[in-house]
Amino acid sequence: MNILLIVSGGIAAYKSIDLSSSLVKKGNDVRVILTENAKNFVTELPFQSLTKNRVYTNTFDELNENEIQHIDLTKWADKIIVAPATANIISKFSCGIADDLATSLMLAVQDVTKVYIVPAMNTVMFNNPIIKENISKLLKLGFNFVEPDSGLLACGDVGKGKFPTVEKIEKAVFSETELDLKGKKVLVTAGPTKEFIDPFRCLTNPSTGKMGIAIANEFKKRGAEVILVTSVKNDTILNGIKVLDVVSTKDMFEAVKNNFKDCDYIVKAAAVSDYTPVLVFDKKVKKQDGNLTMEFERTQDILKYVGENKTEEQIVVGFAAETNDLLAYAREKIVKKNLDYIVANDISQKDIGFGSDNNEVCIIDKFNNITKIDKSSKTNIAKEIVDTVTK
Repeated sequence: MNILLIVSGGIAAYKSIDLSSSLVKKGNDVRVILTENAKNFVTELPFQSLTKNRVYTNTFDELNENEIQHIDLTKWADKIIVAPATANIISKFSCGIADDLATSLMLAVQDVTKVYIVPAMNTVMFNNPIIKENISKLLKLGFNFVEPDSGLLACGDVGKGKFPTVEKIEKAVFSETELDLKGKKVLVTAGPTKEFIDPFRCLTNPSTGKMGIAIANEFKKRGAEVILVTSVKNDTILNGIKVLDVVSTKDMFEAVKNNFKDCDYIVKAAAVSDYTPVLVFDKKVKKQDGNLTMEFERTQDILKYVGENKTEEQIVVGFAAETNDLLAYAREKIVKKNLDYIVANDISQKDIGFGSDNNEVCIIDKFNNITKIDKSSKTNIAKEIVDTVTK
């Protein structure tokens, strides 16, 4: 395979020497681009010696008159790895800046799904909202990201932003599951629902929809046709996913009912309201002396409806967000609602679940087999969930 490795100017640049060596040992033809800033940390010689190819550094240094290197390299490469990817180069990619060979080349890539970006930087920089927004933008466009590790950083801080292992990078780049779900159709629900009391107030919950969106994105990356039923707006939703906007549980029920019958997988990750007001006021309810009593009625149980009306071939996955007796409630739910799998997570833990980028779950199938996934990013957990339910 033809691999183009772009090395940008971070302290982790020296680790890309090991990466290039490993890629070559696995039989790949590797070519390397060093940015001007990268040359402050590493030289051309080790990459040239390991890959047996010239190293590219300058947009205008056209050593072959028949080659326009920032165009021809993109055509030559089967995969492009940017490692390390600094905050600077990620931001340039996101904004379409083309002021050197690496950034000019990225604008000439026709299929960005072959690009794998490996962030490595200080944890504060990695968590900066500007960088998060730029990463989200690139993810939505179809770029792949290899999540950095957590640990002791070069500056002495401890946190996320460490250059991941060569094995982790190669596993992401050479995943054998790529497009394995082409031809499959999937429906995913995500986020909270809102049950309005009056035009100003509603019943809802803290769900952000991140877990459901991560699952929808994972199915899409692997070639499936994806319908996402959600109440949230999120920049990380991949292009090509059909989004059905909803507000209330009733809205979500109707959207699911009208779209799930020809789907191979139905994943209900949304946190819906179980009750809705019997009477909805058309004007804002004013403050008054004494208590206010309202009557609520049960909403339609979307997951139970799907479980009762699914075919033998359809796989239905539910979620159980609990604060206590997690596995017991999850097992009860999988039987009661005729599910194939249920994903159970403990929402009482403040550093996972609602609003967090991380989660920790147990995947239980209808035969009571349990797969425990320790705390990890919701993107990683989404991969594990999709792997499990499609195997």
